Amino acid sequence: MYAFRSKRLRMMATTGAALAGVALLAGCSTDDADGDDTGSEDTEETTETGGDEGGTGDTVVIGFSGPAADHGWLGAINSAAIAEAESYDDVDLRIAEGTNDANLQISQVETFVNEGVDVIVLLPTDGAALTEAAINAMNAGVPVVNVDREFSSTDAARVTILGDNYGMGVSAGEYMCERLGDQPDAIIGEIAGIDSLQLTTDRSQGFSDALAECGLSVSARVAAEFTIDSGQEVTAQLLSANPEFDAIWNHDDDQGIGVLAAIDEAGRDEFFMVGGAGSANAMREIASGESVLEATVIYPSTQAADGIALARLLGLNQGMGDLVSPGVPHRIVLDAPVVTAENVDEFMDIGFES
Repeated sequence: MYAFRSKRLRMMATTGAALAGVALLAGCSTDDADGDDTGSEDTEETTETGGDEGGTGDTVVIGFSGPAADHGWLGAINSAAIAEAESYDDVDLRIAEGTNDANLQISQVETFVNEGVDVIVLLPTDGAALTEAAINAMNAGVPVVNVDREFSSTDAARVTILGDNYGMGVSAGEYMCERLGDQPDAIIGEIAGIDSLQLTTDRSQGFSDALAECGLSVSARVAAEFTIDSGQEVTAQLLSANPEFDAIWNHDDDQGIGVLAAIDEAGRDEFFMVGGAGSANAMREIASGESVLEATVIYPSTQAADGIALARLLGLNQGMGDLVSPGVPHRIVLDAPVVTAENVDEFMDIGFES
C-alpha cells in the first residue's frame, strides 16, 4: 500500500517502528558491566508482564520535563510517559511542571542534575534553546533522552527518539496519490500548523515530494497555530477563497476540530480530508463513514513513553532485547502509518482526546 514511497523511506519507517516496539520490551536482556547474561527466560517474562525488574534490583531515577500540556497531543505525551513509568517497579519518575518557557525548562534540567537523577527524558519547548543545558547534563554524567523536538547538537543527547514529520507528509501525499493519481488536475489544499517550526517545514516538504511522484501539487495552502480556533479561522478563509477542492491535508487533528467545524459551516463536502497526529476524535470521525475526514496520519503520542522505557534501559545498563547488537541505539525515528476506516480499530487505543 502507498506504493509511491521510495524504498529508502520505507526502510527508515519500518526500522523506526520495529525499534519503538522493542523499546517497550524493556529489560529483555542485560549487558551489565560484569558480562552476565540472563538469556531467553527474561525475554519471555518481560514480554508477558512489561514490568520486569531487569534482574538487577536497582532503582532508576528518571527526571522528565516537557512543554505545558496545552494541546491534546502534549497532554497524551505526558500521561503516556507517566503510565509507562508506573508500569515498572524499578523506576522512580520525577516530573517537572510543564512549561513553554525555555529558561524555566533550562533551570529544571539543572535541578535534575543537581539532584543526581540517573537519566533525563526531555521534550524541549525549543530544541535549540535547550541544547546547551542538555550538553551540560551529559557532561555531568547524566544521559539525556531527547524526545520529539531535536536538539541542535548530537552531543546533547545519548538517545534521540522522534516522530517522522517528513514521513507524515509522505504518507498523506501517498494516500492522496492512491486516491487521485488518475486526476492530474486535482485541486489539493493544505492546512499546516505553525510555519516557523521545522516540523511544519518537514511535513509540507514530505507532502509536496510525495504528490510530485504522481504528478500532483498543492493548489492552496494556509497555516494555523495548532489550536481549534485557529484551525476554524484559517479553514474558513481557505474555503472562501477556493470554491472547489478534491482533497485537503490538515497537519494536526487538534486544530482539525476547528477545521471540521468550518467545513460544516460552509456546507462543503465535495472533497475528502486527511488529518495528522491520530486523535481519538479524528478516528471516530473516520470510523463513522459520515465525515469528509477519511484518514489520518499517526504522529505517535507515545514518544515520551518510549523515552521512559529507553531511559530505564540506560539506567540499568541494559540493551534492547530484540536487537543482536548490544546497548541502546542513538537515534530512533518512529513510523507514520495512515489510519483509515479499514484499520482504525488497530489504532484506536493510542488515539488521544483533543
